[in-house]
Amino acid sequence: MTCTEFLKILDDVLDESSIAVETRTEIEAHLRKCGHCEVVLNTTRKTIEIFQCHEIYEVPTEVSERLHVKIMERCKKAR
Repeated sequence: MTCTEFLKILDDVLDESSIAVETRTEIEAHLRKCGHCEVVLNTTRKTIEIFQCHEIYEVPTEVSERLHVKIMERCKKAR
């Protein structure tokens, strides 16, 4: 398994119940030799855990609008 293949199935990896045994074995072998993908997996899991533990709150409309404008400006610059 390559890093690209791993990243393509990261959602499935996080939802462990949807992975075939053979694929799981390939993933485990890849993670044993690839520190980068191991960090990606662990960081993604930790991020999900943090967000699941916190309350959802509303962003003030003014902040949301300013953020939207800045994101759109950066997207236009990136083209």
